[in-house]
Amino acid sequence: MTVDLAHLVTVRTRHPEAVAEAAARRRRRPLIADSGRLMIVAADHPARGALAVGDRPLAMANRLDLLERLCLALSRPGVDGVLATADILDDLLLLGALEDKVVMGSMNRGGLAGAAFELDDRFTGHRPEDLTRLGFDAGKLLLRIDRADPGSLTTLTSAARTIDAMAERRLPVFVEPFLSHRDPADGRVRNDLSPDAVTTSLAIASGLAGTSAYTWLKVPVTDDPDDMARVMETTTLPAVLLGGDVGPDQDTAYEKWRRALRLPTVQGLVVGRSLLYPADGDVAAAVDTAVGLLRGPVQEGTERS
Repeated sequence: MTVDLAHLVTVRTRHPEAVAEAAARRRRRPLIADSGRLMIVAADHPARGALAVGDRPLAMANRLDLLERLCLALSRPGVDGVLATADILDDLLLLGALEDKVVMGSMNRGGLAGAAFELDDRFTGHRPEDLTRLGFDAGKLLLRIDRADPGSLTTLTSAARTIDAMAERRLPVFVEPFLSHRDPADGRVRNDLSPDAVTTSLAIASGLAGTSAYTWLKVPVTDDPDDMARVMETTTLPAVLLGGDVGPDQDTAYEKWRRALRLPTVQGLVVGRSLLYPADGDVAAAVDTAVGLLRGPVQEGTERS
C-alpha cells in the first residue's frame, strides 16, 4: 500500500475529529479468532526513542516508510492486528488499515531509551479510558524491574493499578516483564534472558493487581530455547512471544519461536522490527513465515488431563 502523506497531513490539519470518527465506525473482531492463535505486529518502539534496527540507528524514524511497512504487514493473511502508540494507530485508523483487526494500545512510554529515568516507566501512552473510548481491543505495558533502581517500584505500582483499571473494563492487558540491570560499562539498561530471570519476572507479573483475569504475558524466548518449557510452567496465564531485534540470523529466531509455540500456555506472537525491517527487506515474506509458525503441530501438553 502506498500512503499519501500529503492527504494524511491535510486530514489531520483540517479534520482532527476524523480520528474519532474512524474509530467509531471501525469493524471489530474477537481477540482470538477461529484459529485460536494470535499474530500481532508491533510498532510501539519510536515513542520510546528506540529507532534503531540492527546497525541502522534511525531505521524507524521515517514515518511514511513505517506506515507503508505496517499496512503491508496488516494486509497479509493470518495477521490479526497491531500494537502501537496513539500517533501510529491514529494514522492507521485514517488509512482504514484497522478494519477487522485487533488493536492494542501501548500504555507506558515514559522510560525513554538511554534516559537516567528509564526504569521509572510512567504511563504516558494510552490510558484504559482511552482504549475504551476508541473501541480498541487490548493494552500493553512494559515492566522492567531492576532491584537496584528505585524507579522500578513506581513502575510496579502504576502497572498494578493499570491492570486493575483494565480489568474493570474487561479489557485484556499484555504485560511484558523483565529483570533488568544497568551495565556498569556504558550505563545501558539490559534485560536478563536467563531462564531463572525470565521465570522470576513472570512470577512477579502474574501476581500484580487485584485480579489476573484479563492479564496476558508477553514473554521473551530465553537464550537457550530448551529452557522455555520450564520457564512457562511458572504461570497459567496465557502468553505471547515477543520478537525483538533479532539481527541477520532470522532463521534461528524462527526456530526458537516455533519450538516455544508448542507450549500449552503460548498462544501467539507479537513481533515488530524483525518482521517490519527484515535483513533481506522482504516484509511480506517475513510476515508470512511468522504466520506459518502458528500453524504448526498441536501444542505440547494440551493432551494432559
